[in-house]
Amino acid sequence: MEKKMLNSLQMLCIISLPLLVKGSKMKENVLIFFAKGVLALLVDAYVVGTKRIEYPIRPFPGIFKTNIIFDVLFFPLLSVIWVRRTYDDHLIKMVLKSCIFSVPMSCAQWYLEKNTKLFKWNQWSPLHTFVSVNFTLFTIRGLVGLLKLVGNKKKEAASEL
Repeated sequence: MEKKMLNSLQMLCIISLPLLVKGSKMKENVLIFFAKGVLALLVDAYVVGTKRIEYPIRPFPGIFKTNIIFDVLFFPLLSVIWVRRTYDDHLIKMVLKSCIFSVPMSCAQWYLEKNTKLFKWNQWSPLHTFVSVNFTLFTIRGLVGLLKLVGNKKKEAASEL
């Protein structure tokens, strides 16, 4: 059952990928996607390396100790969606919208940990998931904010010439 779940998630992510990176902000969306993938891999490698979480069933178990479908497909796609939804929002709205993503994800991971072999939590809880998801969402959103600031300064400098 777990393999089918992972394969279904992988197919859903692959099908969704072209829909999320097209449009006027394609370069930014691709940057968000890859930055979140790198950040998710780093956080997950640390968490798995410290034996807080295990992934008993995962793709390429001989190569990766983390679940690369979550790290390089699912979480990056969710980040692209979240950044799109919060692009012009202020901090309060961003916090509320981040809860729309992190609370269900924390609950889903808790349920899956109890009922499947996708996760094994050793020193982990739904609160840890909530904090780590929000940390990575806001880190990526900070990167986007920085890119917007640099882009605006370039536009101002170009208009002064």
